Amino acid sequence: MDTHHSTAPGLDLEPVARRISELAGAVRDDQLPGPTPCPDYAVQELLGHLVGLTVAFRDAAYRKLGPTTDTSPDSALPVLPADWRESLPTLLEELVTAWRSPAALEGMTRAGGVDLPGEIAGAVARNELLVHGWDLARSTGQEFRADEASLRSSEAMLAPGDDDRTGPGAIFGPPVPVPPDAPLLDRVIALSGRRPDWRPGD
Repeated sequence: MDTHHSTAPGLDLEPVARRISELAGAVRDDQLPGPTPCPDYAVQELLGHLVGLTVAFRDAAYRKLGPTTDTSPDSALPVLPADWRESLPTLLEELVTAWRSPAALEGMTRAGGVDLPGEIAGAVARNELLVHGWDLARSTGQEFRADEASLRSSEAMLAPGDDDRTGPGAIFGPPVPVPPDAPLLDRVIALSGRRPDWRPGD
């Protein structure tokens, strides 16, 4: 009997984390100042945000609460560390390992200065990786592929509810209309307030 897996398995962030690692590895230095679908971020700030959120959600999984988990992502523009090409893939691997533990999904934790259940924090981490992975791919002329489990998780999280997406503190903009038969990835990206057909220069 395999006792490694408990009845409640951990969260598998590997597919989307691995894709971000591949995308980041192909980013050229001359692309760092370029635009992204996030109006306030150039590619270098987007990468800096990915580094920061990877550290924050890794620490949230381990309940290592402190500056990395207490700081709101809106407090300042992200600064891209000089060693990001080496550190980001390693951090992503650590993030994947952290959330594979079923314990990461239990009880409460904190990320971005917000207290939330571990299960929700894991879903938020997965969604952040997926949406910002798409941002990075689109900003640097690369293809973005996502596994269905990650897409379905984001779709459920981003589906319009009672939350106000227009007020201060709104993480995502209002959903963008897309045809009902649009690919699942396009529908998820549209739910995040982005145009699925966005290109640099738009």
